[in-house]
Amino acid sequence: MIDRYINIRKHTEKICAALAPEDYNAQVVLHASPASWQLGHVTWFFEEFVLSKYLDGYKRFTDDCAFIFNSYYNNVGERTKRDERDKIDFSVEDVFAYRAFVDEHIQCLLKTDLPKEVLDVLEIGMNHEQQHQELLLTDLKFMLSQKKPDGIYKTDGSLVNTSNEENGWVSISEGVYEIGYEGDGFCYDNELARHKVYLHDFEISKVLVTNGEFMEFMEAGGYEDFNLWLDEGWAWIQKDKINAPLYWKQVDDVWHHFTLGGLKKVNPEEILCHVSFYEAAAFAEWKGMRLPTEFEWEIASEQFKWGTRWEWTNSAYLPYPNFKKAEGALGEYNGKFMVNQMVLRGASVATSPNHSRKTYRNFFHPHFQWQFSGIRLAR
Repeated sequence: MIDRYINIRKHTEKICAALAPEDYNAQVVLHASPASWQLGHVTWFFEEFVLSKYLDGYKRFTDDCAFIFNSYYNNVGERTKRDERDKIDFSVEDVFAYRAFVDEHIQCLLKTDLPKEVLDVLEIGMNHEQQHQELLLTDLKFMLSQKKPDGIYKTDGSLVNTSNEENGWVSISEGVYEIGYEGDGFCYDNELARHKVYLHDFEISKVLVTNGEFMEFMEAGGYEDFNLWLDEGWAWIQKDKINAPLYWKQVDDVWHHFTLGGLKKVNPEEILCHVSFYEAAAFAEWKGMRLPTEFEWEIASEQFKWGTRWEWTNSAYLPYPNFKKAEGALGEYNGKFMVNQMVLRGASVATSPNHSRKTYRNFFHPHFQWQFSGIRLAR
């Protein structure tokens, strides 16, 4: 576990290695946190939930970290406002010193005989950091698009230049199927409890919607036809003047998109990225199809390739039967967000290695585009 812990922590810092000093603390929107804050937040998680509870005689790096780097854990206490995370009184050098301090103590702890309770919390902490590795990339991309639209994170950093490798449809017969995580490995509490669902006959596409297919939707007036949109989606595109996927803009009447490798022409053959649930639902309506439910997706997932885009489903983010929250602050991890959000399944090109499984339930509000999200159709 020591090696795994070290490798995960190094991977986080590797993601940030290409950043300029001024990029670390930039925040341009409420939902995209600065890199420096995220580097500190994932470190605080280990300090708060592991070291302060299980390492005898541990003295915190500073008493301020619990306030500065707490995200939403009300059981822990007050915290920095989400829209003020760029104003933390912590330099980038301080953040990396904090990380080194906590890493040293975690490695000392891991050299002792630890009960399963401690190992379980450490496992959550490592998976939590892997979640933030993907968030770092999504948040950095959004920040750079606003502050440095002609800048490049990495010359080979596009991430959105993947194409489909198969074609056709998967057919699933009606019946009763089991949903949810099963096994001895790690999963989040929202993947439990395993339970039965009834599914009707359906087909699900083996391919994700491409840029070219979505261009056809746009050229056919998809963003102007209210008949295609859910009411809240129509209100959203009217209010925010949405007329294309996030990061798309026309240059000399040709669609381009901002990538982590700079501004590039949109390739019609590549897989669509950065669309909201509202856009996914409108596109499906235009095609005379629908989005799969998360249960349909999970049952069919072994028969198609997934992992390049988070895939919007037509399922609200709700608890499974017999879902149980943990006691205390860790019980706030997933359960309290089970309202007004939609489930995405799969993984994306930004997802960290060994951090995906077919039962993983990602979730976001339906208007968000900044994740590496795409569309798979069902009928």
